Amino acid sequence: MTSSHSADNTDLNGGIALGVAAAAALIVANSPLGPAYQALLHTSGEVRIGSIGLSKTLEHWINDGLMAVFFLLVALEIKREAIEGALASPRKAALPVIAAFGGFVTPAAIFAAVNWDDAQALRGWAIPAATDIAFALGVCAMLGRKVPASLKTFLLALAIIDDLMAIVVIAIFYTADLSVLALALGVLGVAALVVLNRLDVRRPAFYLIAGLFTWVCVLKSGVHATLAGVAVGLAMPLTRHDGRSLLEDTEHALKPWVNFAIVPIFAFANAGVSLHGLTFSELAAPIPLGIIAGLFIGKQIGVFAASMLAIRLGLAAMPEGTTATKLYAMAILTGIGFTMSLFIGTLAFDDPAVLEQVRLGVLAASLLSGIVAALMFSIIGRSDKTSPSR
Repeated sequence: MTSSHSADNTDLNGGIALGVAAAAALIVANSPLGPAYQALLHTSGEVRIGSIGLSKTLEHWINDGLMAVFFLLVALEIKREAIEGALASPRKAALPVIAAFGGFVTPAAIFAAVNWDDAQALRGWAIPAATDIAFALGVCAMLGRKVPASLKTFLLALAIIDDLMAIVVIAIFYTADLSVLALALGVLGVAALVVLNRLDVRRPAFYLIAGLFTWVCVLKSGVHATLAGVAVGLAMPLTRHDGRSLLEDTEHALKPWVNFAIVPIFAFANAGVSLHGLTFSELAAPIPLGIIAGLFIGKQIGVFAASMLAIRLGLAAMPEGTTATKLYAMAILTGIGFTMSLFIGTLAFDDPAVLEQVRLGVLAASLLSGIVAALMFSIIGRSDKTSPSR
């Protein structure tokens, strides 16, 4: 079993890799290399087998292809936590589920309120709703013992529920015109994955073949292709043979690739926003303002209020070894919405100018949430050291 120290190091290094990639994108986009950076992202690449071919820009290959692997890992984590982890029992799951719901609805409502008069802008209502697991856990790892272990578990469970709600939202609200034939073939692919699971097949190659077939069909159907990754992840069996399961083996194999390659590549492709001539009025435009208010204010209010309500009503217990003040600091940290927020933004809008506003809002809110939460945990830590022991 991995020690908490090595897990913290992995979280910290993953967060650093993501931060470096995002910073590199900002630097390149605002340098003389900016035009070359944009040209690279819009370079087309094609995969063809006979008369069947897929042609997409590099940006779309990253967002539709690599991110399917990211969602596969998310699905593996959701399934494992739901069966035997932090979400395995109603009592365990109550607090993160209720907190995640509050932290999903409140930011979406704030974004909608700010952009109510613009029907096109309202397509981005889900952008501020999800927490970035890698960045948030990276900040927790950086803070070390200032963050109780029970709060880190709470954050992980909450972020996983966030991702699950985001997956549902993507499937329902960000689906283009449907191709019934492609969707039907995709359903056959999912059925094949279910059969593999029921037969407890443990060779990953079979899931890979069925998953690739499903991904191509879903991509052609109009439903977002990343959902094929979710189907593959949920199909992986957790049944153990000689103490090992295909699900856990796959999760452990994928995690380094996702943390240190796929998510940083996504960040580099999607965080490059031009800051030339940036003014306060641009940050105060409805779309970035709705994202900033949703992530930084809506997340902390929604998560903390829902959590305290659940605790006061006896539906859930306060995480062990923590306080309401530390829980509030953690609620602020959930305002880091980087990866999933940027991803939903690419689904909601295709106008480059609007996407620039989305990136600006997400980057500002995530940075603000991370800094304020870290400062609050540091102040609480110093206060704990100076207060007399009871």
